[in-house]
Amino acid sequence: MPQKTFLMTDERAHDVPAFIYGRCPIIYDKFKKNNVNDDIVNENIHFKEVLVIGPNGEQLGTMMRREALEKAYEYNLDLMCVAPQAHPPVCKIVDYGKYHFEEQKRAREAKKNQHTTEMKPLRLSPVIDEHDFDTKNKQARNWLEGGMKVKVDMRFRGRMMTRQEVGKAVMRKFVEQLEDVASVEKSPSLEGNIMSVVISPKKGK
Repeated sequence: MPQKTFLMTDERAHDVPAFIYGRCPIIYDKFKKNNVNDDIVNENIHFKEVLVIGPNGEQLGTMMRREALEKAYEYNLDLMCVAPQAHPPVCKIVDYGKYHFEEQKRAREAKKNQHTTEMKPLRLSPVIDEHDFDTKNKQARNWLEGGMKVKVDMRFRGRMMTRQEVGKAVMRKFVEQLEDVASVEKSPSLEGNIMSVVISPKKGK
């Protein structure tokens, strides 16, 4: 077992095997500084005993903290605690710089995929006149071509509740005139006295 020596760095003492520091001082400096977030890495691992997973996913067994660190140093890699709440805590031998880069990359991809499409509201009347119909249809087209969804509502008041077929025909014509740029995401449905339909941009448009 190599003799240990104490090194004073940043006003703190770390017990590091002499063969590690003596032969590869740059490696130790890398181990000490590479923890850039809240991950528990290398000398920041303070558990007395840990279960060690090798760089290829193989179980290396339960080791004392110093033995686990030395095993990581033998691979010229880092020891990272991946399950601090386990009994014993689980540590994995990894290239922490590469691991952190991949984590940042995955986070960026996840954020990109979380993009939510804005939905614009638009209201029609069962007895809408032609000019108003065309104006609203044009507005819906602009929104759809801009990548936004459109929710079209139609409110039936008073006696119009008995003439829902008229409203359905207006709604159907409205959607049909947008078929080249939109697809129906939610078919027309009536809730109370309000009929609604959701249309979204066609893929590839």
